Amino acid sequence: MSDSDGKKTLGLRGSRPGNVKQSFSHGRTKNVVVETKRKRVVVPKPGAGKPSASGGSPAGDASRRPAGISDAEMARRLKALQAAKAREAEESARREAEEKAREEERARRRAEQEAKEREQREAEERARAKAEEEDRKRKEAEEAARRAAAAPKPEPKPEASRPAKPSQPEGQRRDDREQRNTRGKGRDDNRRSGKLTLSQATGGAGGRHRSMAAMKRKQERARQKAMGGSVEREKVVRDVQLPEAIVVSELANRMAERVADIVKSLMNMGMMVTQNQTIDADTAELIIEEFGHKVVRVSDADVEDVIKEVEDSEGDLQPRPPVITIMGHVDHGKTSLLDAIRDAKVVSGEAGGITQHIGAYQVKTESGSVLSFLDTPGHAAFTSMRSRGAQVTDIVVLVVAADDAVMPQTVEAINHAKAAEVPMIVAINKIDKPEADPDKVRTDLLQHEVIVEKMSGEVQDVEVSAVTGQGLDELLEAIALQAEILELKANPDRAAQGAVIEAQLDVGRGPVATVLVQKGTLKQGDIFVVGEQYGKVRALINDKGDRVKEAGPSVPVEVLGLNGTPEAGDVLNVTETEAQAREIAEYRAQVAKDKRAAAGAATTLEQLMQKAKEDENVAELPILVKADVQGSAEAIVQAMEKIGNDEVRVRVLHSGVGAITETDIGLAEASGAPVMGFNVRANTSARNTANQKGVEIRYYSVIYDLVDDVKAAASGLLSAEIRENFIGYAEIKEVFKVTGVGKVAGCLVTEGVARRSAGVRLLRDNVVIHEGTLKTLKRFKDEVPEVQSGQECGMAFENYDDIRPGDVIEIFEREEVTRTLD
Repeated sequence: MSDSDGKKTLGLRGSRPGNVKQSFSHGRTKNVVVETKRKRVVVPKPGAGKPSASGGSPAGDASRRPAGISDAEMARRLKALQAAKAREAEESARREAEEKAREEERARRRAEQEAKEREQREAEERARAKAEEEDRKRKEAEEAARRAAAAPKPEPKPEASRPAKPSQPEGQRRDDREQRNTRGKGRDDNRRSGKLTLSQATGGAGGRHRSMAAMKRKQERARQKAMGGSVEREKVVRDVQLPEAIVVSELANRMAERVADIVKSLMNMGMMVTQNQTIDADTAELIIEEFGHKVVRVSDADVEDVIKEVEDSEGDLQPRPPVITIMGHVDHGKTSLLDAIRDAKVVSGEAGGITQHIGAYQVKTESGSVLSFLDTPGHAAFTSMRSRGAQVTDIVVLVVAADDAVMPQTVEAINHAKAAEVPMIVAINKIDKPEADPDKVRTDLLQHEVIVEKMSGEVQDVEVSAVTGQGLDELLEAIALQAEILELKANPDRAAQGAVIEAQLDVGRGPVATVLVQKGTLKQGDIFVVGEQYGKVRALINDKGDRVKEAGPSVPVEVLGLNGTPEAGDVLNVTETEAQAREIAEYRAQVAKDKRAAAGAATTLEQLMQKAKEDENVAELPILVKADVQGSAEAIVQAMEKIGNDEVRVRVLHSGVGAITETDIGLAEASGAPVMGFNVRANTSARNTANQKGVEIRYYSVIYDLVDDVKAAASGLLSAEIRENFIGYAEIKEVFKVTGVGKVAGCLVTEGVARRSAGVRLLRDNVVIHEGTLKTLKRFKDEVPEVQSGQECGMAFENYDDIRPGDVIEIFEREEVTRTLD
């Protein structure tokens, strides 16, 4: 195929439009032919646009320009081509510069690495040479001393024995050889030596890795070397806090020393220990002084220093609501009186109509003042709960029923109030009843040194009725007056401190503690420690069930976010960090564990033998107690400890809060104990396990019933009392020998009756010489069950034949009498 100029063109006939073909003329590429559907366009090849020898422009050369291309279009195309060539040249130059910079950086790093390794090898070589030189000198001195002692004229030491000093250090020559051997082939290894691989990061290499502190020390040494400074750092003397016992690794961390150095020093002292073993304070003090640090002796109890009591300045104190505790005997109307004040119906939800928990409420009076009330149970078993309520209160309202006067728990409440040194207000309740006698209440209170105002005393007394509402306003006025006299203040702008009123284990919310804030403000997110538990405030719920963000002084709230259920009565303190709270809680738990171990352990051999003897003679009734709240569990355990005597006692194997679980059933089965559930139930798995293993589960909602049942069960362990009833006497008239039977006494029943089943004693001269049972009792030739007074009979003793005429036989019956605990 040829074009219009007669040039040969390579291509295929019938090719698709848009195919590019090259034309050849005299073996050189001249033009590029582009075929389209309509026409063929010839584009000049690169370089075709250069000026001709005649000075003409190719754009204007119509013979060389493709058909249909104007001068402007040709010039634009040439300019775009030149710009592309310029960009390509710039990009190539930039890539060459970057490659050159990377190569220089790699060379610099290799040089630094080689210099660093060379310096390290030189230092090691110098240290080795110095050690060898010192060893050589020591050996030479010993040899010279030995020769001097052996002969008066020691032989001169040959010069050949001394090593010739090299003109170049051995380490330097070795470095040069290694550098020559590894030059070229080890560059890539050196380049990648500082990079972290996946296997190294995941521990796949199998070796031990350097710690972060070691890497920082290495980087610091490298930086000082690069700056030309000294490699050796100045020794940092630290104050090391030293408890009574410390782990070796922890000691190394506090001294900022290597664990291996500490272990080596201990081994030099003759103690073969590892980094995970514990050493005493005296040994650790020697190690600390050896490494040049200072010892600061501390005690384990010092961890609680972070929650020391801080005295608030007078300017920071602000008025706070008073805390009023309602106390008194059971069924005297304490909760009903509080219900009338707060317009609630709490008593209707209490089992048996008696309060068995501490309730905390806030009441806002018509005058606008806020009062915090604590309602305590009145049952005899809840002594500790009443005591706890008196300790955290400002004012005690003593409720006494006008128709019942002063009762035992009333006296106990008076004693608690006096011990806590808090003012008391007497509320004479049930004044609406016809048999009410308030003057008798006032007179009875005189016996316990409580003199009310109507008896010319200082204690306020108010006659009230929870049913009709009579006297409630006067009671609130008396409380407000007493609170105004006390001038109650607290600092809300400080770390919170409060007392745990009650604690329970809720199924959906976990451990929950009812806390009365006493100082500061408890906020959501605060980290705290309470007794042996710690946690972070996840939520605060007030007495109405609403969530609040914070709680100030004298505000009772439920706190969520504990790691365990605290004991009722524990003190809550807010700490700065979770580590402090955890450390304090662990220390308190260890102290409590040590106390429990010490209380149950015998210190001497005599005490140990006495305790074993007592345990052998005392029958125990083991039980497990699970309650809904911590205070109820505590009250039940205390009530169980009071049940028993010298022969039998109740032993509480475990007490806790929350539902009865499968673990409780397992413990009960192993100990043969029943499980007592107080206001709680067993979950499904626990019920199934109890049915399979035959463990008895009893549910209670009133503490009276639980105490009575346990007392009855403990009474069953008491040995029955044996009583003897004398039913007759018989006198031996004659003794007969009967073949196959032995000696038979011919007797006359002188008194009472002789029975075959009764026990007998043989009396000779009014002295008992045998006690046993009858082998036979006959009247004439017949065996009879009994013989009446005045009749004759024949008696033979079981396994006894030494009977004589004139002996007296005493006949008696034994009767078992069931005993009960008081």
